[in-house]
Amino acid sequence: MHIRTFFTRKIWGAALAFCLVALSAWAVDNDAILKKWTRTNSFSEKTGLQTVDLKVTYYSAEYIEALVRSEAEKNLWTKDEMENYKYTLLKTLNLHESIAFHLDLNVTGVPMYAQPFDRHLTLFIGKKRYSPSDYDKRFNFKISGRRDGMVSFPRYDPKTGKDILEGAKDIRLSLSGSVSQATTARGDVLWVWDISKDNPDALGTGKAMDRLELDRLIKRMEKLNADRQELQTQIDALDKELGEVGARIDELQAR
Repeated sequence: MHIRTFFTRKIWGAALAFCLVALSAWAVDNDAILKKWTRTNSFSEKTGLQTVDLKVTYYSAEYIEALVRSEAEKNLWTKDEMENYKYTLLKTLNLHESIAFHLDLNVTGVPMYAQPFDRHLTLFIGKKRYSPSDYDKRFNFKISGRRDGMVSFPRYDPKTGKDILEGAKDIRLSLSGSVSQATTARGDVLWVWDISKDNPDALGTGKAMDRLELDRLIKRMEKLNADRQELQTQIDALDKELGEVGARIDELQAR
């Protein structure tokens, strides 16, 4: 074998091995990050009539980035395909207005009845507590077997308009113990996430974020145009009345 060919193959072989090791490490990191933001619990009613397995995921910026990378790796996506997935995910989560969680329940034995489900959930940030702004309504129906869905909380305080995550060190999601027979004796379930090192700004780059910003700007423009039209209608009504008043003044002065 020609010596140049030999060394070329050696170099390419080493490069390929390095890439495979890097990809493997990337996958491990993604898995670790995904687990970091997920909480799991299992509860059983004391007589064994009902068991409830719970898995709760907080959609932090770090979790979303790891999820996108993990899906791209598994599906061998191109960069554009990855950006399209990220765009769809972020649009669904509506993170510029909401704080999103995914709940996965598995109920065996006696079915679980939790209507209205949102009454059983409370988000604590600092000394304040918040109720869900939206949730998967399927949680309101009889749950036997697996049921999963999203739960969202308002991102901005309704009184101050401030981003409730700004400056927060952690968030605590509480599920009432009365939600099921399996959790009644145990009491409320509390999950805590340290968000002090999470960086939401990490989501602010790429085509997906550009498309989301464009969507928001288009909606904002539509609202501003609607507001302007409403104001223009009021101005037209005032101009008409001013014209009528002026005409009457002229008529009275002419007598």
